[in-house]
Amino acid sequence: MARLRVLLCGALAAAAIAGAGEVPAASASTLDSSVAAVADPAATARKLVRRLAGKDPRAAVRADAWVAWADENDAVVYEFLDFGLAAAEQRAAETASTNADFCSRVLLTYTAAYAPEVNAAAQRALLGTDSDRELFVRSGFAAAEQRDRLAREADGEQEQAIVEADRQYVRTLATHDPGAQVRAAAAWATRSDATDADVVEFFAYGWATGAELDLEVHRLRDAEQEARWLATVRRLVVDAQEAERAALEASGEIEVQLREAAARAWQRVGGQTGAPRTAWADAAQVARNQAANWAAVAAAAQAATGPNWQAVRDAADPTRAAWVAEQDWAAEQAGFWADLLTQAVDGETRMRNPQFATVR
Repeated sequence: MARLRVLLCGALAAAAIAGAGEVPAASASTLDSSVAAVADPAATARKLVRRLAGKDPRAAVRADAWVAWADENDAVVYEFLDFGLAAAEQRAAETASTNADFCSRVLLTYTAAYAPEVNAAAQRALLGTDSDRELFVRSGFAAAEQRDRLAREADGEQEQAIVEADRQYVRTLATHDPGAQVRAAAAWATRSDATDADVVEFFAYGWATGAELDLEVHRLRDAEQEARWLATVRRLVVDAQEAERAALEASGEIEVQLREAAARAWQRVGGQTGAPRTAWADAAQVARNQAANWAAVAAAAQAATGPNWQAVRDAADPTRAAWVAEQDWAAEQAGFWADLLTQAVDGETRMRNPQFATVR
């Protein structure tokens, strides 16, 4: 199906931060507890890299993320997010890596039960050479798709099983599904010159393919944004901690000036949390909507009869579970940024109200 091939190949390209009075100088223990009490960007950065290592659809990104995550030095993790991720993404865009990723995606959505020719050809290409994979992407995929289609047409059972309720369900998906890629695949299957064979293909693998692409686009966008935000806020937190340390070690008029500078530094940290908090709240809502949608799809598939819905039954629960996991991940990230905002406000308060530092 030409439209699905365009969607599948395009996913990689489309693709993820007041006056002060005189008080005694703070003790070393006060300094340590005050300056160190900040949400840990290093831990969050390491979690993000571990997620990329396990979930990023691009082989080059996964490989480099594993190496960075396995290193116990946080500087290596930061270096990956600051520079290595972009380099890995660039490398993943090269032909060999792109072709391997394409084969892997095909295997995820063109199962042996519903697209045996495509599945087998993708397996051979993935286990073969770079030339094998290039040939599969260039012509082998289309040829295998055509063989599967001819086999289904010769059998006739799946096309004959399509009823008007099935067509209407797909038309509804074309306008109301929460995923852009599923909507596009459903619209293609129900275009004006579509046939029942197109609807059969949508049920067999087009639906699952669109769902996988929607999930990948969601993950890629969020990961890329979070990497940028973490890189920025990490520097701001270090600046604020150093400014607070300098203020607590000073006295007299210099202390007043340094406290104001430190307060502004913590204020910048807090300001940096605004976009991430909003974005992760939005991401959680997207995931919540998708999980609810796939729960409804699972229920519809269980209630439906006929051979075409079996592929949907197989895909619905794993897809719902994947979106539930995305919702949990978004909530965790939103929690980090909310904690960091609280701690940035506390830091600004400490610097603008010197008496606060004496009791911490």
